[in-house]
Amino acid sequence: MDSIFRAVFCAFLLAACAACTNIPFGYLFRPSEPNPAAQMPALETHIFSLVQDQRRKLDPKAATLAFDPELAAIARRRSADMAKNNSFTGSGDPHASATMLMAADANFQGLVGENVAAQHYRRETVIDPTIFAQRFVDTWLASRPHKDNLSFADYNRTGVGAAVNADTIYVTQLFSTDLGLGSQGASAPPPQVKAVASPQEGKDDNEKVPLRGDIMPSGAH
Repeated sequence: MDSIFRAVFCAFLLAACAACTNIPFGYLFRPSEPNPAAQMPALETHIFSLVQDQRRKLDPKAATLAFDPELAAIARRRSADMAKNNSFTGSGDPHASATMLMAADANFQGLVGENVAAQHYRRETVIDPTIFAQRFVDTWLASRPHKDNLSFADYNRTGVGAAVNADTIYVTQLFSTDLGLGSQGASAPPPQVKAVASPQEGKDDNEKVPLRGDIMPSGAH
């Protein structure tokens, strides 16, 4: 009986407080508004998994992608830059691009590919990471340059970064491989950084002369 009395008494106090402050009683129990930013890590994880599955379907011999923290950090910075400026071009910050990795490591020889995309959402709705991840991957699969990046068999490392502003989610996925070349050593001359149209073109060029290919197809909407 004592427990019942306490429960009724507490409910009475809440109702009394609501009346005193002119706040509707139901407002006190209103659920908090969705926090889109809190869903970004789950979205990144789902995209990573879906892309891994698609690579196996498109080419069973494709290398398994390993999660690379360095690539993920750059991808998140790139997406945050796009979200802040609401644009795929971002602010032009050289530290928010796929070339950041290569610029920071003069010994790196190989390819870095970048896929970006954006999806709109309504602020009042809860973002479902599973649904949005599928939309992002489907968008890339529908674009030949992005699909080539996603399915290039030699890529063996990746990082995904997602960021959100008031109405748009931006995602960046970076892919990388050293094509078996490994580090060239500190005494090696600085390698050439070159943008190429496709991962395969970059691989072909690497077989001719050492270079670092940066694959960045245009953003997808």
